[in-house]
Amino acid sequence: VQLQASGGGLVQPGGSLGLSCAASIRFFGAYSMGWYRQAPGKQREWVATVTSGRYTNYADFVKGRFTISRDNAKKSLYLRMNSLKPEDTAVYYCKIWRDDNEYWGQGTQVTVSS
Repeated sequence: VQLQASGGGLVQPGGSLGLSCAASIRFFGAYSMGWYRQAPGKQREWVATVTSGRYTNYADFVKGRFTISRDNAKKSLYLRMNSLKPEDTAVYYCKIWRDDNEYWGQGTQVTVSS
């Protein structure tokens, strides 16, 4: 199983950025997927989840600003980030899981700075 995250970069405060995570896994649609992030010196934290049934859930600090989505045909997960703040600076990781199995992507750096 491989998860390839992409789309990170440098953006100014208030700007937008989109992340993608491509998965090579069978029965992709049966898995739940999520985004996590880890800022320097901090623990990894959960950002958002989309289940196999497309139910979405968000951490309070991104509600109203970030949108998680998935495309089962493309076996891909997305995170649209708007109104970015400097405190959103972190390495963003995608994760896929089902029952007791979980897999992590390699992470992509997002830096919000003027």
